[in-house]
Amino acid sequence: MAALSALAAGAFLAGCGTPGAPMPPSLKLPEPVSNLAATRTGNQVALTWSMPRRNTDKLLIKGGIPVRVCRREGSGPCQPVPGDFSFSPAAKAAFTETLAPPLASGAPRPLAYFVELLGPHGRSAGLSNAAALLAGEAPAPVAGLSAKLRKDGVVLRWTPLSPTEQLPGSTVVRLHRTLLQAPSKSGPEAKPGAQQGLLAPAPEAIEQTLLVDAPAQTDRAIDKTILFSRTYEYRAQRVACVTIDGQTVELPGPLSEPIRIEAIDTFPPAVPAGLAAVATAADSNGGPSPSQSIDLSWLPVPEADLAGYAVYRRDSSEPNGTWQRISPPQPVIGPAFHDPQVLAGHSYRYAVTAIDQNGHESARSPEAEETVPNP
Repeated sequence: MAALSALAAGAFLAGCGTPGAPMPPSLKLPEPVSNLAATRTGNQVALTWSMPRRNTDKLLIKGGIPVRVCRREGSGPCQPVPGDFSFSPAAKAAFTETLAPPLASGAPRPLAYFVELLGPHGRSAGLSNAAALLAGEAPAPVAGLSAKLRKDGVVLRWTPLSPTEQLPGSTVVRLHRTLLQAPSKSGPEAKPGAQQGLLAPAPEAIEQTLLVDAPAQTDRAIDKTILFSRTYEYRAQRVACVTIDGQTVELPGPLSEPIRIEAIDTFPPAVPAGLAAVATAADSNGGPSPSQSIDLSWLPVPEADLAGYAVYRRDSSEPNGTWQRISPPQPVIGPAFHDPQVLAGHSYRYAVTAIDQNGHESARSPEAEETVPNP
């Protein structure tokens, strides 16, 4: 019994009275950065990331957190970027630098950035995720950017690259469009005459990017996504596209000087087509048939701001007859018109125009001629 009691006592002491395995000391390190992002425009590199709120012990961090930045070219070592930086916990951190000439020249090649957070005693929390971009010579800036408004959009032109300015690989042009001014809620709509409700244009984004996927020698593009009654600003840049390890990486050049254009709709609708005229004669026996008339029909004009049509006529029997509008002052809504003001035995020539909500009127359609038969 004595041996059993001693064994039980030893077991009790080992379970509760003696310390377990030693715990590592707390370093109070910040949590490493995991969302580092890098962009390059021309020779300027911009880094952004989120600073942690807590350390590895899940405790709130107090005071600024020292930060180191380094970059790695290809598979070489991570070279530190000069400078002392510190950011507050939970801050949206940003860093920019101008690439040194050796990194801003030569053929495009991989370049990765990292940030490293330090603890209270200068201990490293470890490198962040890699933010990859390209070192090397950036594409030449876009020169001579201009804009001209047409009915179907804004035509943008620029000076193409000469053969000596072109970089290896493919180079495209990227257009950056900013909406500077839009109609107020109480003002005119984006497309005057466009239907409201479900068919109204969707709200337009303030910033949009348009890629001109064309050879470097291309000197123009058309932006067909604009809306009238708005003011836009455009900037352009060339972007070199390089394939590295099966992935396409971009090297953008500097942004051009901005140009501004006011998209005012001064354009008439398209000219109606397919005009046809059919005459109806009176009944010579005095039956219930209608009096003489001519019915017109044409193909509808498919434009969002269309208000309607105007119908013109002249008497072919009058050598010097002039065109007269025979439709009401308000535009005719549908692509058809009934003309009862005709005389038997007379020939008439007709033409139709389209009118938009701003009152712009198209040219007259090709003519259609019809003769009213005698009863």
